Amino acid sequence: MSNAFPLPVVIVGGGFSGAMLAARLAERGQASVVIDRSAAFGLGVAYSTTLAAHRLNVRAGRMSAVADRPADFVDWLTARHPDQADPNGFAPRRLYGLYLRDRLAAVEEARPDLIRRVTGAVVAVDGLTAVLAGGERVEGRAIVLATGNPAPRTAAQGGRIIADPWARQALARVQPGDDVLILGAGLTMVDVLLMLEAQGWRGRAAALSRRGLLPRAHGTRHDAPLALPPEALTGPLSARLATAQRLAKTHGWRRLMEGYRPITLDLWRAATEVERRRFLRHLRPWWDVHRHRIAPEIADELNGLIASGRLTVRAGRVLAMESTDTSASLRLATRGGSEHALSAPWLIDCTGPGHDAATAPLTAALIASGRARLAASGLGLDLDAEGRALHADGAPDPALYVLGPPARAAFWETVAVPDIRQRIEALTDRLAI
Repeated sequence: MSNAFPLPVVIVGGGFSGAMLAARLAERGQASVVIDRSAAFGLGVAYSTTLAAHRLNVRAGRMSAVADRPADFVDWLTARHPDQADPNGFAPRRLYGLYLRDRLAAVEEARPDLIRRVTGAVVAVDGLTAVLAGGERVEGRAIVLATGNPAPRTAAQGGRIIADPWARQALARVQPGDDVLILGAGLTMVDVLLMLEAQGWRGRAAALSRRGLLPRAHGTRHDAPLALPPEALTGPLSARLATAQRLAKTHGWRRLMEGYRPITLDLWRAATEVERRRFLRHLRPWWDVHRHRIAPEIADELNGLIASGRLTVRAGRVLAMESTDTSASLRLATRGGSEHALSAPWLIDCTGPGHDAATAPLTAALIASGRARLAASGLGLDLDAEGRALHADGAPDPALYVLGPPARAAFWETVAVPDIRQRIEALTDRLAI
């Protein structure tokens, strides 16, 4: 191909990360091919929901898909859904999905021939070529893995175990009076309870997690970031934690977390592998529930379920689980050392995305070939500061990038839209001709 018509960037995954990267590249004159197995371009799992009760976990005013147009989403709401156009509010996720689709379509119309959509499953990456399950090969000048969040992998599918609550009609089998056991007490659990409620469920749920922590709620207004002193940013983790706890008591934990938010990446990059492992083992659960919050109105619904006795949350480690034709059961070891047997008509896996680069076929093959390697933290592929996969010998691959949730080993906070948006801008600067 001549220099006048350079090869496109091949983007594997058409959810938020992949679709919005394609849009930004097109706006800079760079062609791309976006490959998605579901053809739900722009949506992914999070924004495919049609349930009005599923709301964003970030205020609308911070959810623009375009870094240099911070009001883009609110302006879109104002034009199309003015009743939801509160910058301080938490709009339904289905509306955000429509916004993303509109943005992608608008860029395609304004920049014809710069975005090509392909529906299919990529089963291998061969040099600069993505190989699809049907044998089609798509060649590019660079490949970006933007595969999003995979389904949970804690529980095995079968019988009365629902291993993937996001699978089509997965929860339809739960009858209105059925009790349920839920593995995990985080954001997926909240979404599942809202889906069950919407289909008329009136049973009871027992949510089980290692520490029994629930997502915290946003305040009624955005909290001003707290200016963090040096002792909260440097030194031993134990000393930093003590400082953070003191600041949270004095100024409020929401202001503290807002203070950490813009510098989290810098702190993660500066941390040693030992510090990262300590954080993941001991502090991550508390970080997650305070950092990834839920809308106040959703928190009210959750608290109502608890107050009515329909939701209980238990802390412990699952020792075993099994399923029969009529029920699911598990044994739980509490932190105090005792064991408990629990059973219900259904067990639902809400442990969150089952990221495992070592076993996912696409990345496992890259690791086996030496083109990629696992990060020491175990969170996924090892990447450099540009998001490029590191070869087995530590050399960065010149044309293989990772974007979005699969890049968390290198960037940690790469799940929420504001964080992914920054990575899209950086990657666009690098890949646009």
